[in-house]
Amino acid sequence: MGKKSNKKTAERKERVAAKQSKKSAQKEKKAKVKGRDVDSDAEDVDLDAILAAYAQEQARFLKVTEVLSGPPLPRSSCTLIASPANRNELIIFGGEYFDGTVATFYNSLFVYLIDRGEWREIASPNSPLPRSGHAWCRGGNTGGIYLFGGKYRERHLGEFSSPKQGTFYHYNDFWRLDPSTREWNRIETKGKGPPARSGHRMTYYKNYIILFGGFQDTSQQTRYLQDLWIYDCQKFTWHNPSLAPASQKPDPRSSFSFVPHEAGALLFGGYSRVKTPTSGGGKAVKGGPQRLTLRPMIHQDAWFLRIFPPAADAPDSTGPTVRWERRKRPANLPNPARAGCTMAYHKGRGITFGGVHDVEASEEGIDSQFFDSLFAWNVERNRFFQFNLRRPKFPGRKLQPTPAMKSKDRSKADEEELLQNLASLEARRGIHREKDKEMDIGIPKILDTVELGKSEVIRFEMPHPRFNSQLAVQDDSLFILGGTFERGDREFTFNDMYSVDLIKLDGIKEIFYNEPVNWNIKDQDESEEDEDDDEEDEYIGSDEEPMSICPPSPAPADLNVLLIAHDMEQLDVEELETEPTIKDNQPHPRPFENLREFFNRTSNEWQNILIDRLTKSGHSTEKTVKEVRKEAFDLAEEKWWDSREEIMALEDEQEAAGIGEVVNIAERGDLPSNERRR
Repeated sequence: MGKKSNKKTAERKERVAAKQSKKSAQKEKKAKVKGRDVDSDAEDVDLDAILAAYAQEQARFLKVTEVLSGPPLPRSSCTLIASPANRNELIIFGGEYFDGTVATFYNSLFVYLIDRGEWREIASPNSPLPRSGHAWCRGGNTGGIYLFGGKYRERHLGEFSSPKQGTFYHYNDFWRLDPSTREWNRIETKGKGPPARSGHRMTYYKNYIILFGGFQDTSQQTRYLQDLWIYDCQKFTWHNPSLAPASQKPDPRSSFSFVPHEAGALLFGGYSRVKTPTSGGGKAVKGGPQRLTLRPMIHQDAWFLRIFPPAADAPDSTGPTVRWERRKRPANLPNPARAGCTMAYHKGRGITFGGVHDVEASEEGIDSQFFDSLFAWNVERNRFFQFNLRRPKFPGRKLQPTPAMKSKDRSKADEEELLQNLASLEARRGIHREKDKEMDIGIPKILDTVELGKSEVIRFEMPHPRFNSQLAVQDDSLFILGGTFERGDREFTFNDMYSVDLIKLDGIKEIFYNEPVNWNIKDQDESEEDEDDDEEDEYIGSDEEPMSICPPSPAPADLNVLLIAHDMEQLDVEELETEPTIKDNQPHPRPFENLREFFNRTSNEWQNILIDRLTKSGHSTEKTVKEVRKEAFDLAEEKWWDSREEIMALEDEQEAAGIGEVVNIAERGDLPSNERRR
């Protein structure tokens, strides 16, 4: 019995020893896997060191550098926004600059400190790639700034390629900027998001980001979009809401105005190109041989996007429900219709500035008219109102108007708009009238100014006409940054910034101004220059003067100065004023006479002048009665604008003598709407 028990005890000890050795082997194996094998040099890994190195590398990647700088370089299609985290800051990102040869794209971030008048440039390795035509907006209830899309042109600098060659890329990346820390964070959303695009617009509603429209460039054509996307900032998900059958929605477009509303968002205007049947001459026709051509279209419709958030107990995948509601056409629209009017939101209204109206004269050329007017769109009343700067009042006695001196029958919208334009022109006269001492600059700085301190200048004229300016509102002040102006085939990018108090409207404060840089025209052929010279000589020698695009101001505002600046340096302004004037037999405006009254009084004379010109040229039988009256009105309008400076001087003299506006009721009458200039 003793032998058997000893034998069992020995077997049990062996089993226990085998188990212990097996456990030791497993622990040893785990230690090796975790890098704790101190006896092995090949697998000796310090996890703490690895994590520290990774954190250091991540910190370098996310490091934000903020340095004091000057204003941004000139650029177009960038974005400007008032910081939602600091009421003293404006933020600018991206944009492009085209000098006629090479397009340069930016991804720099600038912050403007309003109270200090300082610029800060922000650099971060984690910032989005260079781009233009992108869109961004504040994050509503969730804070921050959200950015989507844009375009970039890659330049192929190979052996046989020129800097002009390249391919446009549209982005579909989505970013969030923390305005306090200046940190960028690329958002990786759940599920499908919007396709790549540029020229779109974004706004916010509660915890949603709303994106609509834009365009995509392909190798064959430009495709305009009309899809709607809504991003839930809390669930990190994009939604593409489906509409009810047969429901209406806005047409495809880009560059429209998109402003927030307490129940959704409001959309107005935009630009696109639509297929239109045309004849061989390029004019739209209803019958006969036709072909489809793409023609520019400026939209003037207004839409309300009503948003219904999902129920609280709805699944996470459930997005908001939406409905597009077409509004009536806004009253008192800016006339003519214009594109490139960026809109900023301010206390229940949208503020818009500038714009361009293209008149496609033929398939080969487009004539453009640029504007410098400032409008407010009251979204509740659905009506536009024009802002006019308020001049300082001069001391002295003024004649009190009598009922007979007041205008009669100004209730019609077209006539009211014309009178507002005249009032806007008078508001530009400002305080001083001095000679222009800077004839050699590209775009003459406005002379009617008041200097406040050493660096602050207040002007009483709107900035030079332009389109695609960037606007932002911070504490009742509108900020206008840059913009673009075209003259023939040349494009000029403004490098300036202004602010306007939307409550007082007591002038334009110039934040900075730099002369626009001329286009690179070194590659032009001499033959083309000679051709242009010949055409210019023929044009100057013609009987009919060219119609000015904008009303003349005391300082020459023609961008042709850029092309002849080197000659103007030697020019004496006084010699120009002493040149003998040519006798003018055309009808002349009277003091206190508006354009409508001037044309009613002289309509027959202008028609006779036009008929004489047509007879001499042999084209008198090609004009209808309506066309003759319309062209006669164009001649009268041109004469009226050309005489404004002289007439305003006479009006000042008569006002100083106590003579007010004189209204001849007998000569007043309604100007037919089809005779008014666009």
